[in-house]
Amino acid sequence: MTHSPAPRIAGLRALQAFGLTLSALALGGFALLSGAGPATAATVTPGQAPNLTLLIAGRDIVYCYYQQPCKNQDQRTGLAQPPNTDTIMLVKIQGTTAHVLNIPRDTNVGPFDRYRSVALQKINSQYFSGGGPEALVKAAETITGEHVDSYVIVRTDYVERVIDALGGLDVTVPEPGIEWVDNAAGVNLKLAPGAHHLEGKEGVLFLRVRKGFGDDYGRIDHQKQALTQLAGKLRTPQGLAALPTILGGIGNGVETDVNPATIAALRPYLGQLKLSFATLPTDDIPGTFNLAVNRERLAQVWGDVPATPPNPDVKVTVVDASGENLGPALTRALTALGYRNVQVTPAPRSGEASQVFTQQDVADASQLAFTLNLPRLQGERFPVSAGEVGILLGADAVSSLGALKGLGSAPTP
Repeated sequence: MTHSPAPRIAGLRALQAFGLTLSALALGGFALLSGAGPATAATVTPGQAPNLTLLIAGRDIVYCYYQQPCKNQDQRTGLAQPPNTDTIMLVKIQGTTAHVLNIPRDTNVGPFDRYRSVALQKINSQYFSGGGPEALVKAAETITGEHVDSYVIVRTDYVERVIDALGGLDVTVPEPGIEWVDNAAGVNLKLAPGAHHLEGKEGVLFLRVRKGFGDDYGRIDHQKQALTQLAGKLRTPQGLAALPTILGGIGNGVETDVNPATIAALRPYLGQLKLSFATLPTDDIPGTFNLAVNRERLAQVWGDVPATPPNPDVKVTVVDASGENLGPALTRALTALGYRNVQVTPAPRSGEASQVFTQQDVADASQLAFTLNLPRLQGERFPVSAGEVGILLGADAVSSLGALKGLGSAPTP
């Protein structure tokens, strides 16, 4: 692991990492390619754009004794602690677009019942208490109103192996740093503020920690951003070299019922997928830590957003961590498109993935993400205000947005 100082990126605390969420899209796509799992009804047709919904979740390693993992990771009795699924994502693939919805672990399944166990009503308990992946699928359908075609469940040890195979994870630790020590679970994570390159074991711990990110929503948001980074690596030669490790997890850290008939239809589209992330909007349930889904807001932040003309009044904040001074050129391009309020903040070169951020201005962010061909992330804890959209230019922008170099420099706003 290496360390280097990293000044605060003004206005946007971009990538902080992805814990079990690596299970979400990148690994789910490769699980599809493996063809593992029993055959179920096909949800895609060869020659036609895919249209299916996957439930992808990360589950803990189960321990039978103090710091001793069970030899059989699928057993359900004699456990020192039951395995929760604290990372749960619904992935709706529509042609070349993948909408990813993070479901907070404390979301209540159905109407809250004060006469039932509060913990057993949370979605993160359904995998163990409800009888496995099928119970988790049913809970997600109840919460979101979406039909789920297939599931992919991964363990933390598998995520470690994949992060290592993809060359590790670049993260930024916020002030005042992170210290997570849990002797019972064998956890000893101490990271100073600033930039770090983490290997698999530390990467998973960092991506699971909430300290420094506020709460479960903060953790979800930084997980989305790390997923974007790791998914980008899958398209590189290193990603191809990692395929044996990724596919080798089926039956050894990955549970799935994905239909092998989907493989041929999905394969031509996987490399073209555009990512769009959102977090399930929820309301507090008084007197509990459980959360109730807010369906009206859900319809606003997740799914297809109609194409709209650029909103000249939206504030666009560009954090240029490309290492090639692409921010002024992007400002010039956006100004030519009609955006009147574009500001650039230079930042040290970063391995974090380029992406578009929003909190509530989903349509404006989607327009920019489509124009720049970047992932769009929406969450409850992104540090952008109403009427503002953020763009992070990471080192990958040199290739993905390399055409900006030809635009020359623009005056500093």
